Amino acid sequence: MILLRVLIFFLLLLLLPDWYIYRTYLSRTRSKTAKRIFWFPSIALLAGLLTFMIGRDALHDSLGLYLIVMLCVAVPKTVFALISLLLRGIGRLFRFRMPHGWISLIPSLAVFGYVLFGAIEGKEHFQVKEVTFISPDLPDGFDGYRILQLSDIHSGSWKGNADAIQEAVDISNRQQADLIVFTGDLVNSRASELPEFMPALSQLKAKDGVYSITGNHDYGTYVHWDSDADREANFRKLIEEEKRMGWDVLMNENRILHRGNDSIALVGVENSGNPPFPDKADMPKAMKGTEGMFKVLLSHDPTHWRRTVLPDTDIQLMLAGHTHDMQISVFGFSASQFIYPEHRGLYLEGGRGLYVNIGLGYVLFPFRLGAWPEITVITLKQEK
Repeated sequence: MILLRVLIFFLLLLLLPDWYIYRTYLSRTRSKTAKRIFWFPSIALLAGLLTFMIGRDALHDSLGLYLIVMLCVAVPKTVFALISLLLRGIGRLFRFRMPHGWISLIPSLAVFGYVLFGAIEGKEHFQVKEVTFISPDLPDGFDGYRILQLSDIHSGSWKGNADAIQEAVDISNRQQADLIVFTGDLVNSRASELPEFMPALSQLKAKDGVYSITGNHDYGTYVHWDSDADREANFRKLIEEEKRMGWDVLMNENRILHRGNDSIALVGVENSGNPPFPDKADMPKAMKGTEGMFKVLLSHDPTHWRRTVLPDTDIQLMLAGHTHDMQISVFGFSASQFIYPEHRGLYLEGGRGLYVNIGLGYVLFPFRLGAWPEITVITLKQEK
């Protein structure tokens, strides 16, 4: 059923703009060659889509490139068709003629260039975001405390490009944060993706250390394993490698951070997601010994906030990732908001907060547009 929906979506995305453009601009031309050439890209892309749907496991590594080509072809055509329709409608309404084809071509070419930028440079267009979280519960000693958050590195997607990860690490270290946290999805599926990037990631430094949790991809559920034992061994290997990098992995546990006579609790849980994502969080275990303290929770999936954190705990601030903002955001709009009510940035309710970092890496296709890779610096402030 899902594959059928995907096929229908791509059919509409490719063929509707083509049908409009052909009917409006090409149907009257006498050149049969021009007509055939016009349809070739869409037919080739649809044939490619069917090939991926039939042999998706064997062709998985090529899917990213296919999707980039799809976007570069389909999105500019869609923009051209929509603007052309609008201009033709305006012309008919006010009864004047305009070169709507040539005018529509300008924004469609601009969109093509923008999409191409997202494919070539967007995935490495690292952005530092400064956020302030204010709470009356924050102890005096932590007023102005700075937490740097990274999320969703997806090491396997950066294969052969360790320089990009090194750049992100250098940017992070220049922020001179008090604490660095990583909120899950260090790999796509396999622990073997990580060693290439361990020298760079080991350089992350903060006064109070580097802490991490696990995300849905870290459990290796997106690839075939010969046995459950192999998958579990892969997961244990990943945790061991994180510890070798000097990261403290919080597996349903907490750490107490001190500033003079004041302290706060850093709580970390394993992934807690809605099906089909794993739910392995144990909040009572993770929070044990933190009663009455100001708490920062690391939990990969932002849906955990409304499902459990808000109704069942007194946690003041939760830090999450997972959404990537679907790696595309245009004028602040992303389709991820239809899936995740809290999909990007800071959310407040009753003086309690959730921050959703949209990730440093990417999955499926090597592309980010608008939803640029994020390094977040969250400053804790005491409400006066």
